This record gives sequence, C-alpha cells and structure tokens, in this order.
Amino acid sequence: MAEQVLIQFRVDKELKQDVAEICEALGTDIPTVFRMCMKQIKIARGIPFSTRLPENVVTRAEAVEAFDEMRRQAADVPEMSLEEINEEIRAARAERKGRKATKG
Repeated sequence: MAEQVLIQFRVDKELKQDVAEICEALGTDIPTVFRMCMKQIKIARGIPFSTRLPENVVTRAEAVEAFDEMRRQAADVPEMSLEEINEEIRAARAERKGRKATKG
C-alpha cells in the first residue's frame, strides 16, 4: 500500500452537511468521493468536469435593483404580531422536524 497523507481544508458547514447527505444517499462518504475525484484528475490530467462560468451572471447593480424591488414589495405586506411570527417559527420547526424524522 502506498504511503498516505492527510489533506485538510475548510468548507462552509451547511455545504458539508448537504454534500454528506448526498454521498450517504449514494452509499458512499465524502472521503471516498474525494479520492475518486483525485483519481479522475490524475486520469484526465485536468479537472474532470466543466469549470466554466455560468452564462447568466448577475451584476452587482442588478442584484441591488432586485433587492430594492423585493423591499418595495415587502412594504405592501401587512405587519405581523409577535404571536403570528412565533407561530410561523413553530410551524417551520415542526415541518423541519417532520422531514428529519422521515429521513431517519
């Protein structure tokens, strides 16, 4: 067996969790997928997937305009009471808990 080395890097926690769930659904794990990717890079002698920028790039000005438009639309939404806000939070948490229970 060839000598092994440890590779470490940082990644957003939510991204790591999402990727781990996908890997688990595929019957594998992140380290195995990374080893597969590294072997494919060696075989292809390059990145084994497309690395192009998306065609529909949103400019900063477009993003600001979209944000301002959402703010204008939100101005028409009636105010919510604290009780209504808390009820929405409880409902969202119950829904999320129900999804986790069906996955487990």
